[in-house]
Amino acid sequence: MEYTPVNVDALVALGVTEVNPDVLVARGLARKKDLVKVLGRGQITTALNVSAHGFSASAKAAIEGAGGTVTVVDLPFSVRPAASGNQHQNR
Repeated sequence: MEYTPVNVDALVALGVTEVNPDVLVARGLARKKDLVKVLGRGQITTALNVSAHGFSASAKAAIEGAGGTVTVVDLPFSVRPAASGNQHQNR
């Protein structure tokens, strides 16, 4: 699975308190069907409520340390999708 990385400093630069994948798509930080993972680069001083498909440990600690909340969004599929270019693809 590949995630679109978004750093904490990019979330702070948005200037909103509620961040979810739809907000990131609207602001051009992710594409519509991307899986979003929040990474811990940057400083955060305001409380943000962040929803994403994944979080690094440092991002989770930074967001919760600033008084915000972290919500893991369910993946859009229940079974891992097949790898592209596998041995049975061209049969």
